[in-house]
Amino acid sequence: MDVPSMSTQAWIRSLKSSISDEWRQWLVNDQVAGYTRTYSNNLTYASVKGAGHTAAEYKPEECFAMIKRWLSYEPL
Repeated sequence: MDVPSMSTQAWIRSLKSSISDEWRQWLVNDQVAGYTRTYSNNLTYASVKGAGHTAAEYKPEECFAMIKRWLSYEPL
């Protein structure tokens, strides 16, 4: 993991929200696309497996699936 990811997780911890759904994988085409964790304040942290700094450049299909599900109020 790189610094922005770790900093984001540290910021989320500073909110002191409890975890409502522990780390789990999310899938695209029956393949692991990344991992997600949900918090009690309705915040979801999601990662894209194998993506670089600009995830949409490296993993466009996974990023499209993520944003499509978010806009449709579907879980990852």
